[in-house]
Amino acid sequence: MTIFSKIIAGELTCYKIAENDLFLAFLDVFPLREGHVLVVPKVEVDKLFDLPENYLASMLVFAQPIAKAIEKSFPCNRCGISVIGLEVPHAHMHLIPINTSNDLNFAQPGKQKASEEQLRSVQARIVAHL
Repeated sequence: MTIFSKIIAGELTCYKIAENDLFLAFLDVFPLREGHVLVVPKVEVDKLFDLPENYLASMLVFAQPIAKAIEKSFPCNRCGISVIGLEVPHAHMHLIPINTSNDLNFAQPGKQKASEEQLRSVQARIVAHL
């Protein structure tokens, strides 16, 4: 069971942004930038393109209002999207407010855990724009 499956099952807490029958969106506690959200399917599949077609088709539709809320919540050029999937063997996408392509660089040094206070503030900002 991956850490994402434990979050989906309610065994671990998260800073939830949105949820439906197929997906859960929550804040990354080690954000690249303030407003970094993870979108994960509720089915445990390692690789994004191994998901059933209905999940692939629905994932971007689920993420769209979240991305728009991120853009309204943080000063940015746009909400970037990244699919890497190497850290956790559970398909997921990253939604990150960006101004340059380097803002999506996961090899950046200094990625630190956000405080509970910061995460609650970010969560409230994004949810208010949904």
